[in-house]
Amino acid sequence: MKKSSQLSDIDRERQNARLREVWERDAADFDKKMGWFERWFLGEDNREWVCSRAQGEVLEVAVGTGLNLPLYPETARVIGVDLSPAMIEIATSRTKELDRDFDLRVGDAHDLPFEDASFDSVVCTFSLCNIPDVDRAVGEMKRVLRPGGKLILADHIRSAVKPLFWLQKGFEFFSLKFDGDHQTRRPLAQVLEHGFDVTERERFRAGIVERLVALKP
Repeated sequence: MKKSSQLSDIDRERQNARLREVWERDAADFDKKMGWFERWFLGEDNREWVCSRAQGEVLEVAVGTGLNLPLYPETARVIGVDLSPAMIEIATSRTKELDRDFDLRVGDAHDLPFEDASFDSVVCTFSLCNIPDVDRAVGEMKRVLRPGGKLILADHIRSAVKPLFWLQKGFEFFSLKFDGDHQTRRPLAQVLEHGFDVTERERFRAGIVERLVALKP
């Protein structure tokens, strides 16, 4: 039976199309906007934390403008996918400043264009808040990971502090309308539902940021 958290194919594609329009429009300003949020709310060390734990064949889901690319270990071989062609174009430009090869492609987190058990690590930073069907996306991440492979995530989540949680709920009413951004999700739930073994987890900033490493059985 389909889980209640999953969307129908029609709803998923409708939401994807809307998000693609948002990111095509906002791609040029993304780095500036994200830098502000990380500096004042989310913390500036999360990307380094995540990338330092990636190894081997790495897939980054929702690679965006490539902010993580300079932070991966030299030994990691990185493929990045993103829903937005404009984001991929900016990320590709960023790689020209780095003396490394990256494979960057347009792709959908709900239907990753890779064979089963293709990667040693899958990374996703501050994007499961925006991907329409979190359950399906985490399932796809699990599918493409090799047994024993690492799922490495960082995201903003619902606060553990009740007054802040209700502020997030109020803000979410508007953020969902403007750019499909959920303020009160917590991807840890889907990670556990898909049978991952969580080996590292930190929650901080009044409980609104969580980062974790989980292994595929």
